Amino acid sequence: MSNQTEHTNFNGDLTLSESSDLLLTVHTVSLCLITQNNTLNECRLTFCVTPEIYKIIDKQVLFNLKHEIRSPFSSGAFDPSIDIQIETSLDPNLLPKLAEYATDVNQAAAYLQKLSQEQPENPLLSTYSWNGLEVKQKQVTGETGYRTLWLYLQPSIINQEGISSEKIAQAMNDFAKDWNHSNSSETFSKDIAQTLESMTHSFEELAENISEIAQTMITEAVEEVNNALENLADDIFETTDEVTTKETIFATIVNFFKKSGWLFSQFAEEPILYITYQGKNGRWNCSAKAREQQQQFVFYSVCPVTVPESQRQAIAEFITIANYDMIIGDFELDFRDGEIRYKTSIDVEGDRLSFAGINNLVYANVNMMDKYLPGIMSYQQISC
Repeated sequence: MSNQTEHTNFNGDLTLSESSDLLLTVHTVSLCLITQNNTLNECRLTFCVTPEIYKIIDKQVLFNLKHEIRSPFSSGAFDPSIDIQIETSLDPNLLPKLAEYATDVNQAAAYLQKLSQEQPENPLLSTYSWNGLEVKQKQVTGETGYRTLWLYLQPSIINQEGISSEKIAQAMNDFAKDWNHSNSSETFSKDIAQTLESMTHSFEELAENISEIAQTMITEAVEEVNNALENLADDIFETTDEVTTKETIFATIVNFFKKSGWLFSQFAEEPILYITYQGKNGRWNCSAKAREQQQQFVFYSVCPVTVPESQRQAIAEFITIANYDMIIGDFELDFRDGEIRYKTSIDVEGDRLSFAGINNLVYANVNMMDKYLPGIMSYQQISC
């Protein structure tokens, strides 16, 4: 079998569709076609997006960038002022459609640009038709970002002409090893289960239109890697448990937000992270604070507007009613300046702060602020 790879600098804008209501404009960098025996085997598109657009991509899991199949290659957070580069690979099932109109990489680039201008909702431009392989950002201190399972499980491994369970198992093993190097033992058990579930689902999607023999090989490969990962998990817990129990609360918080891809800032030596969150109903500032001596973690969402003095008593009644049904966290009102915030916290004295615990508190917090923000705003008859 002979392979041929064609690259072209694809400098321009493309409009990609998530749905009829959401179109994303990205700045393309390059296009790559890989053929095998004169048959198009893979198409890779690399493009750049602003941090604001990446937040949408990350939140809505566009380009199949599922959190549980990401393997960070650095521990740095994304800089909110620098564009982020994403390399993607076209769904193998759509390669024949592209090959109908393009025999080389330049024709492919021209065809995608034409579709972007005339048919932005064409399946070839859908965000769900492209699998994210690598997401990275060039910073002064170097590159930061992550790779995904899709980079390891190349489409060429599964095709109509042949399939190798050994290659699939090796791809999964390579991903799992790299993933393990960037994840702490306290999250391994939970996350690896999610990873395996996503692996299985991903393979089922790729093998949907392939023979029963191929599907059987995929199932066998998943079982093989599952056993290997269970053994790996046992070894990790034995060798790293003592280290993670000694990690400070603030270090755990920082690691959580880095590995979750959240953008944050820190001032001086304060054990506080400052974050801007975009919800469905508004945008507001958050803070994640470690209280090491008290062994506590506190997370705040601050309402984007302050309450006028004339409205503070009325708003106090509103949030008191809202707090009555709260299970995790509560609203607070500062009568001095009219600030409203939602607080969630946990005391971990005698225990350790887990990523799962942070995740639950953070999302319970921002979801409550997002839920009640329209009510607060309409009650005051003011807007963000």
